[in-house]
Amino acid sequence: MTEHGTLPSMGTLVRWGFTEPEAALWRIEELRGDPLPCLESAGQAADPDQAFALLLDLLAASPDPEELEAGLRADPLLRGRLLRVLGASTGLAEHLIRHPENVQELADPDLAAVRPAAWALRATLVESVGADPRASEPVAASAEPDVADALRVAYHRLLLRLAVRDLSNEIRVDDVAAELADLAAGTLEAALAIARARLPEKSTPCRLAIIGMGKAGGHELNYVSDVDVLFVAEPAEPAEPADTDTDAEADALRTATRLASQVIRICSDHTREGTLWPVDAALRPEGKNGPLVRSLASYEAYYQRWAKTWEFQALLKARPVAGDRDLGAGFIALVDPLVWKAAERTGFVEDVQAMRRRIVDHIPADQLNRQLKLGPGGLRDVEFAVQLLQLVHGRTDPNLRSPSTLKALDALTAGGYVGRPDGAELAEAYRFLRTLEHRIQLARLRRTHLLPDDVGDLRALGRSLHLWSEPVNELTLAWRRHAREVRRLHEKLFYRPLLAAVARIPSEEARLTPEAARARLTALGYTDSSAALRHIEALVAGVSRRAAIQRTLLPVMLEWFADAPDPDAGLLAFRQVSDELGSTPWYLRLLRDEGITAERMAKVLASSKFVVDLLRRAPEAVAMLGHDEELQPRGREQLETEMLATVRRGADPEAAVAAIRGIRRRELFRVATADVLELIDIDVVGEALTDIAIATLTAGLAAAVRSVAAQGRPTLPTRLAIVAMGRFGGHEMSYGSDADVIFVHEPFEGAGEEQAAEIATAVVTEMRRLLAVPAPDPPVTVDASLRPEGRQGQLVRTLASYTAYYQRWSHVWEAQALLRADVVCGEDGLRQRFVELIDRYRWPEAGVSAADVREIRRIKARVDAERLPRGADPTTHTKLGRGGLADVEWTVQLLQLRHAASVPALRTTRTVRALSAAADADLLTRADADALIAAWRLATRARNAMMLVRARPSDSLPRDPRELAAVSRLLGYAPHESGLFLEDYRRITRHARAVVERVFWE
Repeated sequence: MTEHGTLPSMGTLVRWGFTEPEAALWRIEELRGDPLPCLESAGQAADPDQAFALLLDLLAASPDPEELEAGLRADPLLRGRLLRVLGASTGLAEHLIRHPENVQELADPDLAAVRPAAWALRATLVESVGADPRASEPVAASAEPDVADALRVAYHRLLLRLAVRDLSNEIRVDDVAAELADLAAGTLEAALAIARARLPEKSTPCRLAIIGMGKAGGHELNYVSDVDVLFVAEPAEPAEPADTDTDAEADALRTATRLASQVIRICSDHTREGTLWPVDAALRPEGKNGPLVRSLASYEAYYQRWAKTWEFQALLKARPVAGDRDLGAGFIALVDPLVWKAAERTGFVEDVQAMRRRIVDHIPADQLNRQLKLGPGGLRDVEFAVQLLQLVHGRTDPNLRSPSTLKALDALTAGGYVGRPDGAELAEAYRFLRTLEHRIQLARLRRTHLLPDDVGDLRALGRSLHLWSEPVNELTLAWRRHAREVRRLHEKLFYRPLLAAVARIPSEEARLTPEAARARLTALGYTDSSAALRHIEALVAGVSRRAAIQRTLLPVMLEWFADAPDPDAGLLAFRQVSDELGSTPWYLRLLRDEGITAERMAKVLASSKFVVDLLRRAPEAVAMLGHDEELQPRGREQLETEMLATVRRGADPEAAVAAIRGIRRRELFRVATADVLELIDIDVVGEALTDIAIATLTAGLAAAVRSVAAQGRPTLPTRLAIVAMGRFGGHEMSYGSDADVIFVHEPFEGAGEEQAAEIATAVVTEMRRLLAVPAPDPPVTVDASLRPEGRQGQLVRTLASYTAYYQRWSHVWEAQALLRADVVCGEDGLRQRFVELIDRYRWPEAGVSAADVREIRRIKARVDAERLPRGADPTTHTKLGRGGLADVEWTVQLLQLRHAASVPALRTTRTVRALSAAADADLLTRADADALIAAWRLATRARNAMMLVRARPSDSLPRDPRELAAVSRLLGYAPHESGLFLEDYRRITRHARAVVERVFWE
């Protein structure tokens, strides 16, 4: 027991947050009354030890410590506020120790009720120097140094009132920053009043305006920060009419420069009352080498001719803060139009992005991970991203033109330029980082942006943010989480590909007014500008978020459509897809945030009717466009697994096959889109289309087995396999290829052959029926006409029947057809046995006889003579034309029939692989093989391109100039090079025909 009563134990003090309880107990005798209230209130401070120690120092400095201590004990509100300030800021504590009377500022019960108005703060600060705040040009009552100290005292008193509300969480960080900016503006006005009092008597009158820049201009100042400004001056009314304008301006600028220099000195001088903050005019034209003060005309000349990109970015936050209001407004009226045209400068977006990278590169390595302001995931990441979006989109949307980062971010989010989740996440992170920065600066009233590395400082910092249980760990985790999110969103928004494209469009065209849109559509090459305009109006009509995002996207997408073969069709398709998906949250967000998606979508829609048809039936496939890996074809095993799982889940075979066809449609879109975007080559296209067909037939067969069983038929009593033929068997399918097949079965032991054949035929027939059910998909045509005896023969034969047929009746053309046979699905043993059967016929040990060679040539001659459509140009028919697919394939197949027995590498169903093997075996020269491969690949690509462009198969190159241009574009030719494509096609196939003449016809 002491005169104070029962003292708290050290354990209690530790629980309250004291780290040096012994020191607190040792000094407790300095209090005259019960220490418990003060100790307990200190436990709510950021640093309880510091709060209690500074309280004792404050009492010692007070002229009446007993009265102050009694007041604290009697007023819990005052006590709590004071100790929070003392525990968080040694800088403000020093001010209170010098001016204990200001403690009573914290007793004001209305302190947190209303944020003080900017005019009220200005009036208080101007009055502190003895000037009249109502005067248009306030002049201080004295020019002596003491008047500047009076300003510093008034400023710190107002700063104290703000800080206690901040530390008590009675005011948001946005309002803290805005009030700090208002305090700075009022201080500049008061400093300017002192500067006017210090002018020599005969100084030339002038008008001077101080323009706030950076955080001061944006109403988002820190506790301790450089206050960035520009000074603009003009002559007052000339005292002597005889003076020339030039002389009057020069004299006025000299006076203004004296005033500006004094303002800078008053704010940055350090006296016994401390200092305010540095005034930085380095953002002026020509930086520190340029004149401190300029006239409006001088600023205009500079910004029109010499200003760099970063200077316009800086001017985004320009705001008159002190001095002549009309002159300040004139400056803003001058620079505002220039700011909102800056994004149209060549390389603007790239310049801003490069500047941000340079800032990060110049951070010292030991500070990189502690930099709240400049480092990756720091405040600058947020500010640069927001400013870049403002400057690009604010040209056409005045709602975005706020100098405040958070207000601009809110406007960007509301306008659809930033997604709602991204905007909310970014705003939360920015507020956290700004609060953290404020607390660090408040601690000693020093300018810093570094997270401290001292554990004690981190602990106090965490507690100042009301992280009580484990302040260091909680603070570190929160900082890292927010920094990680900021960096992610910065990368997403700041390097958004769409930005550079939007910035290149002149403001008038980007506004998408009907007049501007019509003129732009005509200039870009749209053939039906009226229809295009209707599509645009439908997409951007209204005030919905969807319409706002479309207004952002369309100016750029119109340009991208125009870079493709058919911009009118592209815009129409875009409208159709948007009508389907416009209300889907992810769709427009994907196009806005992933610029590559929008650009690819524009190219695909304006290049391929085939892809458009697929996309209209499954518009959700747009999501694939953003990532290359999503457009890589899926493997056969993966497709079969997905499709067979669909069959197993579906009780209704027709519904299961509809789902299978939906998967097929999605995969066709994936392959065709990758093809249009040149992400895969023709060999990969053929293999991928074949894998899709195999998986479709495998799953279709499983569904048919279930369907037949559901009809009351016995369980399938036979093994069943499907043999791919033609381009299907060669794994060289095109978009328009049928699935050429033959069916083979082998009854189980003990099963009746007749019943097995009946049920196998029923299953195959059901499979073909299910796959042919009318649906909004490319048809799945299963063609079995290559079976023995053609359409007159049995649909399904047993392995024994095939053996008997090939032994007795097969012709050389059937052996030729078997060269491309591949058993693609069915029971493994049956597949292997069928391959062993046909190998002896397609790879005959003795080759083919001279009579068979003559027969093959006779059939080929008949095909050439009879099957080429009437009127078709033999030089541009991709299948039957000279040097086309048939020429190349018959040539390689003859080589296989002759030599595959002795050259195992020729035993392949793939055309290109067989040609390479023939060259390796010296059956062809390498040059001849290359000529045939080049012609085959070009003809195959052209055939696919025609299907992509028209959405219907064709073998003849288009005669319509627009279609020919579209095909040539898909094949990599530039616009207006369709004639060059035709020349190349005829030249390459002519060379191939010469090889065919020598090798096939001998």
